[in-house]
Amino acid sequence: MKQHPVGEQAAAWFARVQDAPQDPALRLALEQWLAQDPRHAEEYARLDHLWRAADLIPRQRLAALCQAQPVRQLPRRRLLRQALAAGLALAALGLGWSGWQYRQLNHHDTLSTALGERRRVELPDGSQLELNSATQLQVAFSAGRRHVQLSRGEAMFIVAHDSSRPFVVSTAQGQVTVTGTRFDVRQDAHSTRVAVEQGSVRVQGAGASRAQLTAGQGAHIDPQGQVAAPYAIDANALTAWRHGKLVFDNAPLGEVVAEVSRYRTQPLRVAPGKVANLRLSSTFSSDDPDALLRALPNILPVAVRQHADGSSEIIAK
Repeated sequence: MKQHPVGEQAAAWFARVQDAPQDPALRLALEQWLAQDPRHAEEYARLDHLWRAADLIPRQRLAALCQAQPVRQLPRRRLLRQALAAGLALAALGLGWSGWQYRQLNHHDTLSTALGERRRVELPDGSQLELNSATQLQVAFSAGRRHVQLSRGEAMFIVAHDSSRPFVVSTAQGQVTVTGTRFDVRQDAHSTRVAVEQGSVRVQGAGASRAQLTAGQGAHIDPQGQVAAPYAIDANALTAWRHGKLVFDNAPLGEVVAEVSRYRTQPLRVAPGKVANLRLSSTFSSDDPDALLRALPNILPVAVRQHADGSSEIIAK
């Protein structure tokens, strides 16, 4: 007698068990068959995994796998048993492809980082996200769009190209749309900053204003949703946080303090006026933000005052 391939045998056993799950004799026979060859257990386990994912498979796809018989009136689970028994290894392959395709097109997740934490995440479409300190975002993929809502913080997006599904990053002030590129988006308290490392992006404000950015360009969206004209940026400096660095080039001390505060648990302030307007050019570790406090008195005419509540204030020396 011709021996059927293992995949066919596994599909036949699986269909029989699903039709009579409480039959002890059938269960015993199945266990004996599984013990005969490790491949039997592997194929059966694969079908069991697909069965558990049955709710992810569109009914039309199941019907397509069962073309040997009329299936229009069959219940959904009966359809799956027929697909496994009649479609054999091809059916299993079809189910696996459908499940993979469903996960590609329908993915929802919430991602966040704690203060001082960085995190790298790969999405089902192959896109990569790098989250900076104190960041939160929501991912929602569908058949026609890949969408990320950036609630707070900053993220670097390395987007896999897919012209049929634009990749959209939304913030409180507007949104950024691409089909595949590398760019950074930062959501501050009242504005959004976009910096493009590679490719091009379209920045759309909450109002009617918009801008097209290419590699080496950046733009801001203000609290009213207005997009600033594109300007030249140093993408490596702006995204140095990915490597644990904070790079400042002739930056006002008030801006430096605001940036370093994003990585500290204790508040850091700078006295208003001339002190806040002092300029600083230096590089610090984001993993050791207090290094700035130790170094500042040796770089600028300032002193650091510690307060009883644990906060620090930079004042004139």
